[in-house]
Amino acid sequence: MTATAVAAPVTRAAGTRAREGWWRYLDAVRRPRGVVAVSLLVLLVGAALLVPLFSSGYDQQSADTFLSPSWQHPFGTDELGRDVFVRTLYGLRSDLVLLFVGVPLSGILGTLLGVVGTLSRPLGLAVQRVFDIIVGFPSLILGIVIVLIMGPGIASLTVTIVLFGLPGFGRLARAAMLSQEQREYVLAARVLGISRWKVLVRHILPNSLDAIIVHTAIAMVIAIFLETGLSIVGLGIQPPQPSLGMLLNTGVRFLSLAPSYVLGPTVVLILLALSFSLLSDALNEAVTRK
Repeated sequence: MTATAVAAPVTRAAGTRAREGWWRYLDAVRRPRGVVAVSLLVLLVGAALLVPLFSSGYDQQSADTFLSPSWQHPFGTDELGRDVFVRTLYGLRSDLVLLFVGVPLSGILGTLLGVVGTLSRPLGLAVQRVFDIIVGFPSLILGIVIVLIMGPGIASLTVTIVLFGLPGFGRLARAAMLSQEQREYVLAARVLGISRWKVLVRHILPNSLDAIIVHTAIAMVIAIFLETGLSIVGLGIQPPQPSLGMLLNTGVRFLSLAPSYVLGPTVVLILLALSFSLLSDALNEAVTRK
């Protein structure tokens, strides 16, 4: 049998697995949990995108401070007379930017480091030491260090999310790829003389994506609570730009005056975390389906 004859089935097998993978992801959003997750995400993202068409979110009305919830102000008003519902949607916009920038960057960089760690034992040990150092810092301490270097704001929060997520993505990617090393399609590709790097990129990595994609949804949930925790201690996005964590922090300070203040950011945080949690469950069910 010629090398070309062997190569064709290997290539077709890899392509078939890739197509099956994409169909599994589509199947995930058709499952009950996936439908709920996608519906919630569409609702939240749509509301965050459309809110500038109706209000700036910064209009102050000194005569309307701490108003009770009403049809005009579903969650009441804040200490400056601003609508808490509108401010919550603007806070959601800030959080979505953090999530959709920070988590994918963390996933890409972490996966690349995981790939590098499989190339040789010394590289693997070096990458593991980097991950150990990052994990050795509690998220709050890591956030403080980055804020001291960069100053508080969305940039420092993004960097914190990226760094905090690197070990999870990197270790998962490395473990997933090492588990593929002895698969028949990998051994067949190597017998054909295909370079290790090409085998890694064209065969091993695409077949390791399932675990990474599922973890991405989980990382979104972690990033939500990371932003909230850092904002509560004053290390997040600074006023006047809102974030859900900052609004929650401010609402707690005025809890006796306006109990409804914390309701808006709390509800949206729960729905956002719930949507990504359900999405991770649906993806996990789809990719592990026998």
